[in-house]
Amino acid sequence: MKSLRARAALAAYRGLGVAAYPAISAFVLLRAARGKEERARKSERYGYSSAARPEGPLIWVHAASVGETNAMVPLIKEIARRGITVLLTTGTVTSATIARSRLHNDVIHQYVPLDLKPVVRRFLEYWQPDLALFAESEIWPATIIELGKRHIPQILVNARLSDRSFRRWSSFPRIASALFENMSLVIAQSELDAARFQELGALPVLISGNMKADSDMPAADPLTLARTKSQIGNRSTWAAISTFDGEEKAAAQVHKALKSRLDLVTIIVPRHPERCDEIEEMLVAEGLIVARRSRNDAVMADTDIYLGDTIGEMSLYLQLTEIAFVGRSLTASGGQNPLEPAMMGCAVLSGGQVGNFRESYQTLARNGSARMVRDTEMLAKGVYYLITNESARHAMIDAGLQTVHQMRGALTATLRGLEPYVNPLTMKARLMPRNGALTGK
Repeated sequence: MKSLRARAALAAYRGLGVAAYPAISAFVLLRAARGKEERARKSERYGYSSAARPEGPLIWVHAASVGETNAMVPLIKEIARRGITVLLTTGTVTSATIARSRLHNDVIHQYVPLDLKPVVRRFLEYWQPDLALFAESEIWPATIIELGKRHIPQILVNARLSDRSFRRWSSFPRIASALFENMSLVIAQSELDAARFQELGALPVLISGNMKADSDMPAADPLTLARTKSQIGNRSTWAAISTFDGEEKAAAQVHKALKSRLDLVTIIVPRHPERCDEIEEMLVAEGLIVARRSRNDAVMADTDIYLGDTIGEMSLYLQLTEIAFVGRSLTASGGQNPLEPAMMGCAVLSGGQVGNFRESYQTLARNGSARMVRDTEMLAKGVYYLITNESARHAMIDAGLQTVHQMRGALTATLRGLEPYVNPLTMKARLMPRNGALTGK
């Protein structure tokens, strides 16, 4: 009876989605007006394709945003190397830009269809994927059900469940079970994540580790890096990266507190570059001189803040410093990926609200490569200490590089788990070269 109720609830969800179609359409238009959707491609969100479906096997990979996309790059390249077409869907303009810059012709990119029954049906009927891979915690009921109806294997890779998500799904165990029974496999980041997925009804579950440790950062443009380093000269630097609302002001306060003692350039890289106009206004109101990367502003002798408002250039910003505060952890919660600055040779600082990346932070902190701060004052003290204590800073950097190296291996473990699903498609691709296009049934 409870199982029937869970299925009825999922059916109601799908029905409500159809009923809410006009409101959702208005929401997409609003996002497009704000630059959060590509106007010319918004039809993709309704399941209409803007690219031809090649012949041969096709694997659909979905990565919601920038972090998930970067983590999936090595796996996508390995699948493409086997001759299998990869259809990559993402949900944000920034992740689409990352896909273009890092994957080029290795994928067909589309924006992910809305989780509405007619939209998902249209998408699946056109693309006819042989396998669906979802990154981290992308769990969309209508999509999962439609894939299940077509008996298309669907697998969560690099899977994780935050405390909040786990609590939410645990409140509806029958619904969770009715969804997860459609999963052919879950490949989890950690033992904790694996236990949570199993408790919600997912079987089988494997543990791979975090694929973000296997994903190398794209190289910075050498000319831009050399020019910017020359402009900064011998001035001290630190970076506040992946910042959310309130954390840019905290970085400004740290800069002002240290400016009298250090010849300092503070690098701020917001998680959402579209906020940079208002961020610049705030910084100027604080009496600070700002140079913006998007304007190609030079870092002058009196520049206080270098505002990194471009997409796909995190390597550039991290190579300008050896100290990185990782945002969404001080005035916002959840945290952001600390492995990127660690692998780029930075000592890592963070606020305490890092539940989405708990395992990574615990590993880095245990090995002495990351430190947590409670507030802006403690952040200022941490930045000052690391700038003025070279041996302590380099000890953290070395520990971070070693830790990331030790964490590698998730890609190999993931590929091993995917072999029963990918190997037959590899053979099929070799027997049937891609030399044409299907237009959908």
